[in-house]
Amino acid sequence: MTVGEGDMLAGLDAQRRRWVAAACAQVNRDRLRELVTGLVDIASPTGDEAPLARHITTTLQAAGIAARTMYLDDRQANSWGRVAGEGTGPDLLLYAPIDTVTSGNAEEDLPWVGESLRADMVARAASVDDYVIGLGASNPKGHAACVMAAGEAIRAAGIPLTGDLLLGFGAGGMPTNARPGVGNPRRNTGQGVGCSFLLEQGVWADFALIAKPGWTVSWEEVGLAWFEITVHGSHTYVGSRHRLPYQNPVALAGSVATRLEEWFPQYSLAHRDGLVLPQGMVANIRGGWERTASFTPENVRMMVDLRLSPRTTPAVAKRELVAAVRQIAADLGGIRVDVEQVLAIPGEGSDPQMWLCRKAIEAWEAVEATPHQEFYDASGATDANILRGRGIPTVRVGMPKVADAPFEVDFAMGMNTVDLREAEKLTRYLIRVALDTVTRTLEEVGSY
Repeated sequence: MTVGEGDMLAGLDAQRRRWVAAACAQVNRDRLRELVTGLVDIASPTGDEAPLARHITTTLQAAGIAARTMYLDDRQANSWGRVAGEGTGPDLLLYAPIDTVTSGNAEEDLPWVGESLRADMVARAASVDDYVIGLGASNPKGHAACVMAAGEAIRAAGIPLTGDLLLGFGAGGMPTNARPGVGNPRRNTGQGVGCSFLLEQGVWADFALIAKPGWTVSWEEVGLAWFEITVHGSHTYVGSRHRLPYQNPVALAGSVATRLEEWFPQYSLAHRDGLVLPQGMVANIRGGWERTASFTPENVRMMVDLRLSPRTTPAVAKRELVAAVRQIAADLGGIRVDVEQVLAIPGEGSDPQMWLCRKAIEAWEAVEATPHQEFYDASGATDANILRGRGIPTVRVGMPKVADAPFEVDFAMGMNTVDLREAEKLTRYLIRVALDTVTRTLEEVGSY
């Protein structure tokens, strides 16, 4: 093994050094490029992941891994596989979601993502040196590819496992409800619905590692609560504005949104705790007839996403938002503003002293040859909350977002570009963490 790969083995006993080295020797960049390309080239917007799930199942089966496609309905599906152990040790789930929040379809995505669909915003992979670019190439598909590659490598190396290594690929991991106008009868196509269904159907483990962006070991993250805020005014006609009482809810909604955006940083600082710095945002404003510019509606509605510390319940966050909105309404002359909570996914955490977290940190430190660096400003929510909320101790580890590429990287490009060098590094990392767990006895992992 090379010097860089040798660092991956630091701290392991002699037998596990040999096992990890054997599995890591199965990993190569060309295979990762092939896996990422195969995932990117199949569109999988939230609610329509079934074709991609079938592709993952077929790919795993071709590698000799027992795998199945699990349908939520005729359009949405998970995929999962198992590298079986002898049944005497702990089971570990390596997990990644597979859906993208945008579709790659101009009719659906424009004008919300920009004036046009760039090449990175469509489900068609392109390679530039060590980068693969295309819709979801990094988040989530590059991470899913690393989970697949780790499973393939461990299976090919023929290492005797005490516990099962499970590979999970979940539909509906994005923070979104059903996409409008695409015919899905279920509203709950996002928010971790695939992960939840996977667990309900018996794909369970003693520990889980979710692969999502961020090259650090995280044992907790924010949840989220959504609110619909309705700003009331008067329904009137432009020709009567000077003759009748006039209270334009569109203008008022703009003022309410501005005041909320000023309040969110205060909320964030008040809830800065542990690894998280919860954020808030006004995401959209809706109201009025698009067919006319001559009449105001009686009300305008907006959606707010308020992130939740694991120490903040949705009920507590709602009370804080309601109090802030009441003060804003009073400051604007006593206008009527209603607040309704329409979604809640609590933030969750795992014990940082539990087995998988300690082993994940040990592996990180072996790779970097430096003490683990924790980040204390996280505000992204993932299916880790579903896993932890169901009682599975879970850590999150992933690739850093591309930042120094030979092309401009904005938010979307960061989601849609994977650095294969980082993918190779993460795959080997997943192999080490997995083999340091599913080759143990239950007694070993059950003690701190």
